[in-house]
Amino acid sequence: MEQIEKLREALLYSPDNVTLRKLLAEQLATHGYYEEAAVEYKIILKQEPDSKDVVVAFAQCYYKTGNYSMASVILESHLDKFNGYVPLLVLYTRVLLAEGNIQKAIEAYQSVLDAEPNFRDDELDRTLRVGNKLEFDEFEDDNIFVERPDISFADIGGMENVKKEIDLKIIAPMKFPELYAAYGKKAGGGILLYGPPGCGKTYLAKATAGQINSKFISVGISDILDMWIGNSEKNLHDIFETARRNKPCVLFFDEIDALGASRSDMRQTAGKQTINQFLSELDGLSSNNDDILVLGATNAPWHLDHAFRRPGRFDRIIFVSPPDEKSREEIFKIHLKGKPVENISFTNLAMMTDKFSGADIKAVIDQAIEEKLTEAMITGIPKPLTNKDIGRSVKKHVPTTQEWFTRARNYALYSNEAGQYDDILNYLKLKK
Repeated sequence: MEQIEKLREALLYSPDNVTLRKLLAEQLATHGYYEEAAVEYKIILKQEPDSKDVVVAFAQCYYKTGNYSMASVILESHLDKFNGYVPLLVLYTRVLLAEGNIQKAIEAYQSVLDAEPNFRDDELDRTLRVGNKLEFDEFEDDNIFVERPDISFADIGGMENVKKEIDLKIIAPMKFPELYAAYGKKAGGGILLYGPPGCGKTYLAKATAGQINSKFISVGISDILDMWIGNSEKNLHDIFETARRNKPCVLFFDEIDALGASRSDMRQTAGKQTINQFLSELDGLSSNNDDILVLGATNAPWHLDHAFRRPGRFDRIIFVSPPDEKSREEIFKIHLKGKPVENISFTNLAMMTDKFSGADIKAVIDQAIEEKLTEAMITGIPKPLTNKDIGRSVKKHVPTTQEWFTRARNYALYSNEAGQYDDILNYLKLKK
């Protein structure tokens, strides 16, 4: 403490002496006075804005006090400027881990290893590595990415009706197999999720897997379609076989309308063969699909081949609407959790964002953060987000759901013989 007082006294006579101020900041941090050290490092950064070590030491002060959001803001604002600087990337990895953002922590740690291949850290290796691979490779099976999600329905704001339907169709049979077996019902089957883009269909599928502690395989168009005849069917079979080896498993097909488009609209036989293979895999004619839960997501269910809707396949179709006001409030809370905020009224934000999808809300927050980061890089002082900041971003953003509802409205009004699109009409208040 005596040395700290002497340094402070010296700075009274020489306030612009950077060397003295660095010594004071280091001494304060060494003795655990991190908040006071942060004040000194902030002053130093105004004099030496290009000092990598000072930026890391400044962020370290917030990390040590548990203010991970502020540490993250400081580090993220310098990632591009100090690209590949290992101490900064290592601290950023630790901050992400402390915030519980495992996937981004893995990506940050991979950047460390890219910059310095021989880098080793016992704590980070123990947390993020499995053998010689990073954690996201743990469940890799025949080049098909198999993961075990760490999210559940508790991480999804709103969508109570959708969760209830999935619980009845998928989760309950897994929890009470004997009861369902008594009525001749098996665990498994398929659900088709449809609605505007960005409303959480993919996230909902992953949360479903997390809810029942099963493995999860996400399948995109590029994972299946191949230019060579027969390869698309083989790819599809391999994916289902991987799911069967990893039971219980949620198998999620995104943009399923591109894989299962109506065969009557196709001119090429190859596309029809892929659909036939898909239907065969869903039926499990030559394999056991028990405990294989198939979820499909589409923005255009009217383009899907009718055979997919037969009982035993995607026999239940669920409309995933834009979040209601209460749900939007929860989504704002989830996306702003751990971020520096001040005097936020989630109720007001929810009222301002009618018809906004979850992706729209995230985009609004990201835009507000970017504006704050730009301001912080000029002033050197990171400031918290306020309702006013987010409100400005809301006014600049047009909900992406509007275009979808314009198209969907016509199908719901004029191609709805079986009533499968009644939920759209109810949402638009067009149902008599």
